[in-house]
Amino acid sequence: MKWLKKAWDFLWNDDSVLSWFASLLVAFILIKFIIYPGLGLLFGTQFPIVAVVSESMEHEGSFDEWWAVHEDFYLRNEITKDQFMEFPFKNGFNKGDIMILVGEHPEQIKRGEILVFWSGKPYPIIHRTTKVKINENTGDRVFETKGDNNRDQVRQPPVLDETNIQTDQIVGKAVLRIPYLGYVKIWFVDLLNLLIR
Repeated sequence: MKWLKKAWDFLWNDDSVLSWFASLLVAFILIKFIIYPGLGLLFGTQFPIVAVVSESMEHEGSFDEWWAVHEDFYLRNEITKDQFMEFPFKNGFNKGDIMILVGEHPEQIKRGEILVFWSGKPYPIIHRTTKVKINENTGDRVFETKGDNNRDQVRQPPVLDETNIQTDQIVGKAVLRIPYLGYVKIWFVDLLNLLIR
């Protein structure tokens, strides 16, 4: 047990650069291989925590100012202002926010909820569900989404088609927002990209 006490002292009491790097490595291993998978098991999704990496869900100004700009799209899709105000995250969220996800059975997903789904991009997309349809051939649910800050839905098949999201693309739905904590990940990834180039 002496080696365990020495290791503990080295990690938490030693002020050397080597101790600092070792502590970071231990923290990374714990988060990556124990905490994150444990949360995934608890919340029923492979990705229980995601950082928002774009501005597509941001609202500029007050809700009324934002609605005035985007009203036409939602009314065309039979979503009134009063209905939208009942949606989760009705004021959107920001780049750099952390979103907590839960796995949701496709039958339970409703219009207005925030879906996280895979497309042809290297990271998942996080947008609001605007429509839930039934595929006439398979009977499966198909979803349409839109980023609150986007003027319209993105239609760039095969990379991304927000009018045709299949159930096997869904990662989960957002249930909780932690403001701006995701910038830690964004800055880390940006730093890595600079070092790799």
